[in-house]
Amino acid sequence: MKLDRIDIKILHELQKNGRITNVELAELVNLSPSPCLMRVKRLQAEGYIEGYAAQINVRKLGQTLTVFTEVTLKNHRQIDFARFLSAVDKVDQLIECHLVSGGYDYMLKFVTASIGEYQTIMERLTDMDIGIDKYFSFVVLKSPIVRSQMPLTSLFPA
Repeated sequence: MKLDRIDIKILHELQKNGRITNVELAELVNLSPSPCLMRVKRLQAEGYIEGYAAQINVRKLGQTLTVFTEVTLKNHRQIDFARFLSAVDKVDQLIECHLVSGGYDYMLKFVTASIGEYQTIMERLTDMDIGIDKYFSFVVLKSPIVRSQMPLTSLFPA
């Protein structure tokens, strides 16, 4: 299915506010409510909208530590990547995992309660013999810019 300018605008608005009413959304994208709702349902059915979630202000809950980790694997066969992914997928504190090009294989993002918890996780992963050759940790001191929305209207102009 090819998306048009209105579909992209609907996605753009929904990622900003997933709780927006259909009437409000229709107004923002210059449609009447019924066709707007039909488009949203089609976007959901086609898998463009995977779900809706609350954005939690974790700082209000308590102190956390964010760590980016570069991981290099010893071997680069498909089985090695699969074994690594299977193990890290079970770590609740891992919130992002990216296979990247460059001097290492994966970029991981952890959010933990403390540096001690992070170190325990990494010690457990290295002890599991899942192919980690080396890893480098980067503790986040401050995150002045964090965006949860993708720049859809810039990425996919109509």
